[in-house]
Amino acid sequence: MQNTIKSSVTFEGVGLHSGERARMTIRPASAEHGIWFRRTDVVGVDPMVPALWDVVEQTQLCTRLVNAAGVSVSTVEHVMAALAGCGVHNALIEIDGPEVPILDGSSVPFVRGIFGRGLRRLSAPVRALRVLQTVSVERDGARATLSPSDTLRIDFHIDFIDAAIGRQSKSLVMNNGTFARELSDSRTFCRQSDVEAMQASGLALGGAPGENAVVFDGDRIASPGGLRHADEPVRHKMLDALGDLALAGAPILGHYTGIRAGHALTNELLRRLFATPGAVHMIVCDDAQAARLPGFGLNWSEIPQVA
Repeated sequence: MQNTIKSSVTFEGVGLHSGERARMTIRPASAEHGIWFRRTDVVGVDPMVPALWDVVEQTQLCTRLVNAAGVSVSTVEHVMAALAGCGVHNALIEIDGPEVPILDGSSVPFVRGIFGRGLRRLSAPVRALRVLQTVSVERDGARATLSPSDTLRIDFHIDFIDAAIGRQSKSLVMNNGTFARELSDSRTFCRQSDVEAMQASGLALGGAPGENAVVFDGDRIASPGGLRHADEPVRHKMLDALGDLALAGAPILGHYTGIRAGHALTNELLRRLFATPGAVHMIVCDDAQAARLPGFGLNWSEIPQVA
């Protein structure tokens, strides 16, 4: 059955790129509602922004949704990953600013907030998108692929010149609470040179480096406190991928492989998937299929606790 959150939960903080402070509340929603954002600070135009792949505005730094009236919400990937990883299918997310709060740079504050409220089962079946054909997109040496699988599996490979990051690879099947346990506390990361360039362009204004992102500088970790995982960067890339795939509108049964992929390429992959005849099919999940979706089998004790 479809799920929603039992009661509302609120988060407040600054946006990583805009530096603007926002208050965001995830509210319960009815069956078949899906995930929607509502900008509470705009008047005179449609404030509703669907969390769907076809309203994504291409960007390299984050995932930004824009409705037909030009109303936008950016950096949605971390909260979308949390909703998918907790098995939430329906929610109304009210926000009074243009960017989702970055908090600590990971999804774990959202996961703990959502799962702490509990889930309510709704009287509608869960639908999933089963990938039937392999589709792939490639650009500038990066590649993203979706191929058939009876569950969601994510493989990711990164390769950075910075020795502190280097080459990292990881593969996970995203059921039985895997997202919350293995990925949810992994923070966004960047290079010191990128921080300086973004700040010079009026971006990356949301707090001091290290508060909400891991900063690497050559062979050293510039952020205080070090890493939460030795391979935290590739884990965060997998977190981002889950959040971007959640914009498909339903859970995906497929094998995602990302090689140096980012937000724009994953969105391009979804566009290719839905544009390819016979590549994907919507199914109504039976109990066995539902048990293979992200969020099923999640236990509170497995959710990381972070300072």
